[in-house]
Amino acid sequence: MNDRVFELHAYVAASGSVVGGKERNGPLGNLFDMHDSDDRFGQSTWEKAESEMQRRALCIALEKWGRDQNALDAILAGDLLNQCVGSAYGLLDYHVPYFGLYGACSTAALGLMLGACLVSSGYLHHAAAVTSSHNSSAERQYRTPLEYGAQRTPTAQWTVTGASAFILGHERYAGHNSVRVTQAMPGIPIEMGIRDAANMGAAMAPAAVDTLERYFVASGTTPSDFDAIVTGDLGWEGSAIFHDLLYADGIEVAPRHTDCGSMIFSRHTQDTHAGGSGCGCSGVVMSAYFLPKLRSGEIRDMLLIGTGAMMSPDALKQGQCIPAIGHLVRLKGGD
Repeated sequence: MNDRVFELHAYVAASGSVVGGKERNGPLGNLFDMHDSDDRFGQSTWEKAESEMQRRALCIALEKWGRDQNALDAILAGDLLNQCVGSAYGLLDYHVPYFGLYGACSTAALGLMLGACLVSSGYLHHAAAVTSSHNSSAERQYRTPLEYGAQRTPTAQWTVTGASAFILGHERYAGHNSVRVTQAMPGIPIEMGIRDAANMGAAMAPAAVDTLERYFVASGTTPSDFDAIVTGDLGWEGSAIFHDLLYADGIEVAPRHTDCGSMIFSRHTQDTHAGGSGCGCSGVVMSAYFLPKLRSGEIRDMLLIGTGAMMSPDALKQGQCIPAIGHLVRLKGGD
């Protein structure tokens, strides 16, 4: 049962991406739908700014879709803040049934997977999967307030200021060149003794390996069957560990692998140490970069493995190790 692949019949009707100033200045900056250079989005606090990002991301997705909120049967959303208040407050304007999710940095993939399950089963006609992270709200949630000026280690990742929204429907509603969500495999929590909250890549890489290897066995596929194998977000540190662990098991993914946390910032010109992280990271990269390539046929078949470090500040203070998870979603491109 642990190795079961979910067969899905969903498509991505539209998506929206909203980012902050640092992300706008990165390699993918001109691809995002909206940005705010000061990261405030017209709000008085960072937490309110994150909620506003979610509201705007879903608004953009609905505008692209050409329909309003009344066409949605449910919203699945989550973020990094306590009790997922970024999502709960940010989506109050939408009078739509709401499911709160927490998957840490894997939340974008988790939302895509569960939303695709619900529309594939026929319980819903259309659902939105929404997520976000904000660097300034995450820093005081998990580490220290920005004004403390704590020094970051080389393995630390930079929480992305970004929000994404995906609208999912059953594939029978899909049009020409639609991106389809065809399979998924839920992750299993993996804990390998990592206690360093500033090295989430090391904590998450084994979880990504576990899910990917289980998927290859269960689906009968190999890396060569895919145009891209995308993780989000291991960063440069975690990606190297990911490659090494797979190579030790006789699996070579480096030629096809890329990581959202390694793509969103410039390693040489932006001081983000080991790359990007956060719920918003893989969401905005998927929406702005990969979905257009899938629609155009440049990418025909890809895997997204969303990774998350399922830690809390209190658990780390109590000396506990960091469990991680990797949720896998298979997407296929245009006709």
